[in-house]
Amino acid sequence: MKLTFCCAHTQPEPWLAGLRAALPEAEVSLWAPGAPLADHAIVWAPPQAFIDEQTRLQTLFNIGAGVDGLLKLRLPPGLQVVRLDDAGMAVQMAEYVCHAVIRHFREFEQYDAAQREARWAFRKPRRREDFSVGLLGLGVLGTRVAQALRAFDFPVLGWSRGPKALDGVSCFHGRDGLPAFLAGTQVLVNLLPLTPETENLLNRDTLGRLRPGGHVVNVARGAHLVEDDLLALLDRGHLAGATLDVFRTEPLPPEHPFWHHPRVTVTPHTAARTLRDESIAQIAGKLRALQRGEPIAGVVDPQRGY
Repeated sequence: MKLTFCCAHTQPEPWLAGLRAALPEAEVSLWAPGAPLADHAIVWAPPQAFIDEQTRLQTLFNIGAGVDGLLKLRLPPGLQVVRLDDAGMAVQMAEYVCHAVIRHFREFEQYDAAQREARWAFRKPRRREDFSVGLLGLGVLGTRVAQALRAFDFPVLGWSRGPKALDGVSCFHGRDGLPAFLAGTQVLVNLLPLTPETENLLNRDTLGRLRPGGHVVNVARGAHLVEDDLLALLDRGHLAGATLDVFRTEPLPPEHPFWHHPRVTVTPHTAARTLRDESIAQIAGKLRALQRGEPIAGVVDPQRGY
């Protein structure tokens, strides 16, 4: 079995060493133009030349949760794309979202401002039962986030493309279920994959349906959000704030208004990072399952985009 590694913006040596240790029976190499053909590949943002050259590939293992960039390439029919199920990202995402929700719920932004002014000032506690959190996306990450939020007794709503059932979560699905989901949401958390159907989903219409004083947390993809629509709703006062980890242009340009907007918190696409050891163990397990002729989880449906 021959494996090739082609991951942009990634130090390859630790990955190559880990893959060789986990799969001693495999021949593992770093891809370069003109490299020998491999059976399987571990990739992140590979160039089209990689796909065009590696004509023997059976499987592409994508080391990030999102595969939207990979599916934009010209992939040959029959090439199987596999995404990571979790690999340590779900708990990180739950941490990030809970921090954003609790910071807004407990009004820590106001306490930060009071500290800067040396002002001792209490805030009236909010009613937790009125502070509903709506999750767009109920896959592996969304399910883990829902469980974490429920531990703090927040009312949790969830929306997905098809029907889902999660303990303690009011679930909605499909286009018909989206308006009611939004109308019941105080904090909207976007965890959706980026597809033609979900691009620009966070716009003036959908965000305007949130409860007044709502907060938006985007940890999925920047192209989900129409940035000018969010800014307009913040400046108009319909939305109280936004926590944004992903953007249409990354790194976020220094002149972008998000950097200095008083109601926007910016983080540099760090909500959930790929953990190398967990990822390697998962890839090794899936490769061995494929060799045994067994089905594996995480196979991407190109028609759905995830």
